[in-house]
Amino acid sequence: MALNPSNSPSPDTELVDETAPVCVLVFNASDPSGAGGLSADIATIASVGGHPLPVVTGAYARDSAKIFEHFPFDDEAVAEQARAVLEDIPVSAIKVGFVGSPGNLAAIAEIASDYPDIPIVCYMPDLSWWEEDPLDQYMDALKELVLPQTSVLVGSHSTLCRWLLPDWSNSRSPTARDIAMAAEALEVPYVLVTGIPLPDQFVDNVLATAQSVLGNSKYEMFDATFTGSGDTLSAALAALVASGNDLGLATQEALEYLDRSLDSGFRPGMGHFIPDRMFWAQPEPEDEDAEAAEPLTELDADTQAIEGFVMPPHDTKH
Repeated sequence: MALNPSNSPSPDTELVDETAPVCVLVFNASDPSGAGGLSADIATIASVGGHPLPVVTGAYARDSAKIFEHFPFDDEAVAEQARAVLEDIPVSAIKVGFVGSPGNLAAIAEIASDYPDIPIVCYMPDLSWWEEDPLDQYMDALKELVLPQTSVLVGSHSTLCRWLLPDWSNSRSPTARDIAMAAEALEVPYVLVTGIPLPDQFVDNVLATAQSVLGNSKYEMFDATFTGSGDTLSAALAALVASGNDLGLATQEALEYLDRSLDSGFRPGMGHFIPDRMFWAQPEPEDEDAEAAEPLTELDADTQAIEGFVMPPHDTKH
């Protein structure tokens, strides 16, 4: 079953070329290293066939290994950027990354409430580099303002556990369903939990609701430290949802795209590796064998196919 098509209230929607790329509105910070942030979103969305509409919410001072500082934009500047394109261009999905301040979260929530039929993919990065007071204020605002309008929450197992289940006392590690139940209490219908540790150097990535595990994809861990994986995955998911794919198919394809990006990853500086989001544009080695023509990934016996699911509209007003 397909997700909601783009129906943002632009007066000129009927004039849009139906063969043109779908448009994805992105709220994220500028990352000068190109590892994550808007750099990752723009490259990823374009790579999977969408047109990015990047709204700058602030800027990092960072290199490929470490975040030194973040400088948030004024919330009015963020709102005006987004309103300008929304009143002109039909938007098929929204991605929310790290936006730097509670004020920016409030602006995004207010804008999103005016477009309840546009699905929202919210990515929760690791913010352990930030000071405790601004981090707590940011997380409280995200829970109160943006999550009630979020269609899919994306994050690593470790990050989502620390944030959504801070008082977890069970001897076993939280499952994706445990995380989904905590997210449902904040009105989030779906979670995509990545990097769940498995034996033999494998990790699982699980799409879940509070009621059930909807599907999973298991991958072997890479022998490298990557930066920008979460932004890549969430941007790909937003673009694939925007293209009209149901959530199950979009999730599977986004995970496959990330796996290929990591497999082709590179180390631009002295820090971490980053995904090559344009891996498909690189020339193939002359001795490339026939395996290159095989499907991106094949499900093994431990991987459950992800079926299609419909995202409900978000209609919370702020």
